[in-house]
Amino acid sequence: MSAKAISEQTGKKFLYNNNTLAAVQNRFRYVNVTPATDLNRLAQEHPWLLTERLVVKPDQLIKRRGKLGLVGINLDLQGVKEWLKGHLMKEITVGRAKGVLKNFLIEPFVPHTQDEEFYVCIYATREADHVLFYHEGGVEVGDVDAKAQRLTVAVDDKLSDAQVKEQLLTHVPDDKKDVLASFIVGLFNLYEDLYFTYLEINPLVVTKDGVYVLDLAGKIDATADFICKVKWGDVEFPPPFGREAYPEEAYIADLDAKSGASLKLTLLNPQGRIWTMVAGGGASVVYSDTICDLGGVDELANYGEYSGAPSEQQTYDYAKTILSLMTREKHPEGKVLIIGGSIANFTNVAATFKGIVRAIKDYQGPLKEHEVSIFVRRGGPNYQEGLRVMGEVGKTTGIPIHVFGTETHMTAIVGMALGHRPIPNLPPVAVHTANFLLNANNSPMTPASSRTASFSEPKTANDVTPPKKSKAGLPPEAQASSVCSGAKATTLFSSHTKAIVWGMQTRAVQGMLDFDYVCSRDQPSVAAIVYPFTGDHKQKFYWGHKEILVPVYKNMADAMKKHPEVDVMISFASLRSAYDSTLEAMQYPQVHTIAIIAEGIPEAQTRKLIKIADEKGVTIIGPATVGGIKPGCFKIGNTGGMLDNILASKLYRPGSVAYVSRSGGMSNELNNIISRSTDGVYEGVAIGGDRYPGTTFMDHVLRYQDTPGIKMIVVLGEIGGTDEYKICQGIKDEVITKPVVCWCIGTCATMFASEVQFGHAGACAHQASETAVAKNQALRDAGAYVPKSFDELGDVIKSVYDDLVAKGTIVPAQEVPPPTVPMDYSWARELGLIRKPASFMTSICDERGQELIYAGMAITEVFKEEMGIGGVLGLLWFQRRLPRYACQFIEMCLMVTADHGPAVSGAHNTIVCARAGKDLISSLTSGLLTIGDRFGGALDAAAKQFSKAFDSGMLPMEFVNKMKKDGKLIMGIGHRVKSINNPDMRVQILKDFVKQHFPSTQLLDYALEVEKITTSKKPNLILNVDGFIGVAFVDLLRTCGGFTRDEADEFVEIGALNGIFVLGRSMGFIGHYLDQKRLKQGLYRHPWDDISYVLPEHMSM
Repeated sequence: MSAKAISEQTGKKFLYNNNTLAAVQNRFRYVNVTPATDLNRLAQEHPWLLTERLVVKPDQLIKRRGKLGLVGINLDLQGVKEWLKGHLMKEITVGRAKGVLKNFLIEPFVPHTQDEEFYVCIYATREADHVLFYHEGGVEVGDVDAKAQRLTVAVDDKLSDAQVKEQLLTHVPDDKKDVLASFIVGLFNLYEDLYFTYLEINPLVVTKDGVYVLDLAGKIDATADFICKVKWGDVEFPPPFGREAYPEEAYIADLDAKSGASLKLTLLNPQGRIWTMVAGGGASVVYSDTICDLGGVDELANYGEYSGAPSEQQTYDYAKTILSLMTREKHPEGKVLIIGGSIANFTNVAATFKGIVRAIKDYQGPLKEHEVSIFVRRGGPNYQEGLRVMGEVGKTTGIPIHVFGTETHMTAIVGMALGHRPIPNLPPVAVHTANFLLNANNSPMTPASSRTASFSEPKTANDVTPPKKSKAGLPPEAQASSVCSGAKATTLFSSHTKAIVWGMQTRAVQGMLDFDYVCSRDQPSVAAIVYPFTGDHKQKFYWGHKEILVPVYKNMADAMKKHPEVDVMISFASLRSAYDSTLEAMQYPQVHTIAIIAEGIPEAQTRKLIKIADEKGVTIIGPATVGGIKPGCFKIGNTGGMLDNILASKLYRPGSVAYVSRSGGMSNELNNIISRSTDGVYEGVAIGGDRYPGTTFMDHVLRYQDTPGIKMIVVLGEIGGTDEYKICQGIKDEVITKPVVCWCIGTCATMFASEVQFGHAGACAHQASETAVAKNQALRDAGAYVPKSFDELGDVIKSVYDDLVAKGTIVPAQEVPPPTVPMDYSWARELGLIRKPASFMTSICDERGQELIYAGMAITEVFKEEMGIGGVLGLLWFQRRLPRYACQFIEMCLMVTADHGPAVSGAHNTIVCARAGKDLISSLTSGLLTIGDRFGGALDAAAKQFSKAFDSGMLPMEFVNKMKKDGKLIMGIGHRVKSINNPDMRVQILKDFVKQHFPSTQLLDYALEVEKITTSKKPNLILNVDGFIGVAFVDLLRTCGGFTRDEADEFVEIGALNGIFVLGRSMGFIGHYLDQKRLKQGLYRHPWDDISYVLPEHMSM
C-alpha cells in the first residue's frame, strides 16, 4: 500500500526536525513508554520530567482519545506513573476494535485557554490538496468537514501567507494571523516535502510565546521511501488499533521488500479455521468477500496475497509461513486452506505451485494432524501442470486436496470449502497449454484472416483510419500548436495502433506480437523498444513462424523521431524512473495513450502526471496495472496472459461487451467470465490499483458509451474512493444509456473489527460512502445491474446479454478460427515437450548448482587446501610481505575467479581454438582477449565507483539515485542466476572471511547498504563476486598497514584488481584447453539451426 499511518511521535519528530517551522515551541520534549520501560529511571534519563507539568496518552492510532478518557492532563511525574499503572497493558474496546494499550507518549503540559486552540488539517485528493482550518479546536471541535474554512491548492501549486489569511483566517484575531499564516504555509511545505497524504493537528495552540502542536495524526506515502529515506530515517508503521503486529507479518513484509513480486500477509484471527493463500491483489479481496458472505467472517484467519511472478523459493517461504501459523492450534471442526486466484497474466503457475507443494510436503504431518482440507483453483500460464502437481501431492501425502481450473468459477471453491455446495468428483479437464499451437479446426491450412468486427456491428467498424502522423522532424514544442490540448481520444486502440515499449521486456513484447498475429493484423503493434542501458541495436522476435527485428533505442527522442506513426507508449520503467520517463513521453504530441505498469509510484508524482496528461489530452492507463486489451486490435504487454488463454477467452476477435476494472488479475478473470456468458469482449481496461489511477472508471465508461460496437458495459469496482458514484450520476442523468453491470469488491471490510489495508493501495475506505457495500447499493438504486455477490456476476452478465440478443441489439456472428502460432522453444522446453543436444562437453567445471565446482570438488572444499600463491603474488605484484589474512584473501579471490563454466565468452574462445588444433598460448590468448568492460572488467570499475561515492560522502541512496539519473549501471551489482533469496555461496564465503579478519570494512559495508537498496527493486541486483572483490580489495589495501593512501589508490587506478581476475581466470582457461585435448574433441562447427539468417528482402528474393 502507499498511504500508511504513522505514530504521533514519528509525525512530531518530522515537524520538529523542520527548520522552517521556527514558531513551534515544544520541540523534542517527549518520552516514549512501553511495557519494557523502567518507570523508575524516567527522571534520570529525562530530567525535565521533574520540572514540568505533564500530559500522557496512548500513541497507537486511536482516534478521539480525549473523549475516551485516554489522556492524562496536567500531571506531575508521580501522577503520570500512577496514570500509567491504570492504563498500561489494559485491554479496551474502541468501536468494534478490541486491543491492549502498550505504547504511550509523555509530553510537557501547555497551559492555555480555549480561545487559543485551533484546528488544521491537510489532505490529498486526485486534483488537489485541501487545507482545512477552524478557529476552534480540541475535543469538542465537532464536524470540521462541515464547518471548517477550506483552501484548495491545485496539484503542483504553492500556498502563500496571503491566501491563508484571506481564505482560512477570517475568524482569527489579528494578533495571531501572521504567526498562524506562516505556520500553515510552513506546514504545507513540510507536508509536500515529506510526502504526507494526510496531516491533522488538533488542537494547535497559539499563545504569546508561539505555536504548540498538542495532538497530531498523519499518514505518509510509504512508496516515497526511495526519495525521502534521508529525511524520514527509519520509520516504523504501527498496525491499526485492535490488531497485533505479528513477527510473521514482519517476516513476509521483509520478503516483499527484497522481492520484485508482491507478498502480503495480515493476521485477522490466528485461531480461525479458514485460511487463504490467494494470488493477486484483486482476487484476494474477492475471496475474502465470498468467505464473509457465506458466514465465515469470524473464522477467517488471515488476509494476504502473492502476485507479480514470485519465484519458487519466495512462494515456498510464503506458504510455509501460512502452514506454520495454521498448524499451531487445533480446531474441533478441522481447518480449510483456500489456495485460489484469478487467471494469471504472466505468472508461471506451475513454478509458484512447486514452492507451495514443497511447503505442503514439509508440513504434511501437522496438516493431517490438524485435519486440514485444501481447495485449489487457478488459471494462467502452465496452470495445468501446476494443478497436476498439486493433485499428485494430495494423493501421495493423503491430505485431501481438491483441484480446479478455469472451468470452475473463481470463488466456487469457497462454497465447497465451507460446505455450501457439493464438491464435484471429476471436474472437466482443460486443454493443455501446448494445445494452442494446433490448428483449432483440424484443417491442414492456417486460416488467412480472423474476424475483426464485433458480433453486433459490420466488419468495417474496426478498420479505422490510422492516426495522423506527427511531423517527425520537428521538436515537440513546434508541434504543440497543432494539437488540440486537453481533448482525449474516444478510440484508444485500433488494428493499426503502433506502440513503443519502454524497458527490455522481451516476453511481454513477444506476447504482444503473438496476439497481433493471431488477430490477423497486417503489421506488428510494437514499432520499437526504448532501453537506456544499451546502445542502439536490433532485438530479435517472432512474427508467427518467421523471425523479425525490432529496433531498440537508447533514448526516447530517437525512437519518436524515427517512428512518427507511434501513438501509444507502454512503460515498464521501474517505480523510480516511471515518473521521469512518462514526463518525457508526454513531450511528444504523437503519443495519446501511455500505459504505466509499475507499482509503487509515489502518489504525489502520479497526481502531477495526471494533471499534465489532462492538459495535453493524453490518456494514462495505470500505474500499478497490467494494461488493457482490445480483441482483434491491440493488447498492452502481458494483458490476457498466454495464447492458450487468448484463444480460450476468444480475445482474438471482438465481442459486444466492454469492461473496466482496477485489478489486472481480475481483468483476466473478467475475460473468462464474459467469454463464457456472452459473445466476448470488445475492449477491457485495468485502470490500476493505486489510489489515483491515471484514468477513472467514468473516463472509460463514457468512451464505451460513445463506441457503437459496444452494447453493454461491465465495471468491477472496489472499496475505496468515490469514482463509482459518477457512474451512478451518469445513469441517472441518462448520459449512460447502455446496460451497466457493476460489482464493487471489498464488501468484507465492513465486517472486520479493525481496518484492513487490502492488496491495492487504493483499496481502503476512509468514510462510509467509500465502502463497497454503500457503492453497490448506490449503483443498484441508480439502475445498474448489481449482483448479490461476485459469485453471481457471471449469471447477471449472461442475463443482460441474453436480453440484448432477444431484443436484436446483439446479433451473434459465426466463429472464425484464428491463425495458429508455434510455441517458443524456451516455453516448450519448460513444458518438457522437446530436447536439444548440447553443443559442448566439459569435465572440469560446473556452475549450475548451489555452489561452484572445479573438477568435481566443491568450492568450499577447494578452500581447505592451503596453497601459497597469495604470498608469492604479494611479493611479485605489491613488493610487500602481506599479512597472512591478506594472502589467504588473495588466494580465495583466485580460487573463485578461476572458472565459471564453458558457456562464458573467454572459455568458449579457448575451447574453439583448442578444438581447431591451436597451441596452448594461442588458445589462452583467445580467451583472455575477451576480458573487458562486458566480461570480467567489473572489479576495477566497481572499486572506482564505490570508492568515489564513499570518499565524497555520498549516502548510499543518493549514489543509487545519481547512477539511475545518469543512466549508468552500478558495476559489481547484479547476477543472472543468483539473487537475495538464492545467494551466491562464493560471495558469502568471502564475506565471512573478510568480516572476521580485516581490520576495517568501511567500503564493503557501504556497498552492502547499496545492495539493500538495489535488491528492494529487483532481487537479483545483488553485490556480485566481481563487485565484492573490488570493494573488499580497496579495504585491504587501505587498512592492512603496508601501503600509504596514495599507494593504495594508485594500485586500484593502474588495474591491479583486474589482474586478479586475469590471473585467476587463466587457470580455468588452461584447464579447458587441456580438457578438450584429453577428450580428443574434433573441429567445432556451430549448428545451422542455432543461427538466424536475416537478409534484406531484395537479397532473399
